[in-house]
Amino acid sequence: MSENGIAYTDSLDRTTTQLFEDQGYVIVRGLLDYEEDIRPVRDEYGALLKSLAHRWHREGKLSSTYDDLPFEQRLAKVASEGVPYTDYFDIIFTGKEGHMHRGPAVFNLLRSPRLLDGVEHFIGPEVYSNPIQHVRIKVPERLVSKENQNDMNSRTPWHQDASTVTPEAEDTQMLTVWMAITESTEENGCLVVEPESHREKEVALHCRIEGGRLTGIPEQFLGPNPLPVPMKPGDVLFMTKMTKHSSLSNESDGVRFSFDIRYNPTGQSTGRGWYPGFVARSRSHPESELRDFTTWDRLWEEARLALEAIDYDTPGTGHWKTGEQDPLCA
Repeated sequence: MSENGIAYTDSLDRTTTQLFEDQGYVIVRGLLDYEEDIRPVRDEYGALLKSLAHRWHREGKLSSTYDDLPFEQRLAKVASEGVPYTDYFDIIFTGKEGHMHRGPAVFNLLRSPRLLDGVEHFIGPEVYSNPIQHVRIKVPERLVSKENQNDMNSRTPWHQDASTVTPEAEDTQMLTVWMAITESTEENGCLVVEPESHREKEVALHCRIEGGRLTGIPEQFLGPNPLPVPMKPGDVLFMTKMTKHSSLSNESDGVRFSFDIRYNPTGQSTGRGWYPGFVARSRSHPESELRDFTTWDRLWEEARLALEAIDYDTPGTGHWKTGEQDPLCA
């Protein structure tokens, strides 16, 4: 079905598949269960923020622990005092210090049977959890200093997820899964998609400015009708790796909390071979599924230590360029 031009559906059926193939994305409303999938994640991040606030207060980075405030207001205080929090909350590490969050509730969300039913609907019964995975907990953008702004805590630039993988994953059937943990609205920075942009044969030019800040796909490569896609907690958006998308800025007084993760058929390249993925579902070999949080946690720690030992730098994908490499990025 289409509502205000948005590809929404309430079930996993042929209509869902058709919308996905036609539009390059589809939103399945209420796919996740609040009590079983969402509340444990919210509680886990609440405990994490409490621990970090006490640590940052001891280190003199935060003027108070803000114990009397709920999660959203406490995080807003952290951001307004200039503490860069995003790396500690994200579920992947990108820098040499290796900050990331690994918790059982997040692991259980990656393995949620309801979520995997949706993934299986699009890519088949042998499902691999691709390690390109993020959490975005965005406070009002006005509270974040310019030097601390990034696409984890402010507006996300236009891009295609195919631009984030190395060449060996060019043919991987990578599926993007975007989950709303809080309500996502135009005011607080919901996702914006370009319907049917997945039909393009090649990945568009993506630009970054000096210092590594992403600026995204130049305007001349975007369509005329970007479509904001509001979502409620428990809604899940499925999207192809070629679909152009971005997010709006959070201009509200609240927090927008979401996950965007990836899956691909088992055996295909993840495009981030230096990070650990795992078999999330296998109908043919269920014994191969990773079901133990401690093993997942150990795999990430081993990867962090291995990369730290070689003083790594994340390999480029060849799609993100600077003005020196392409005049359109100047």
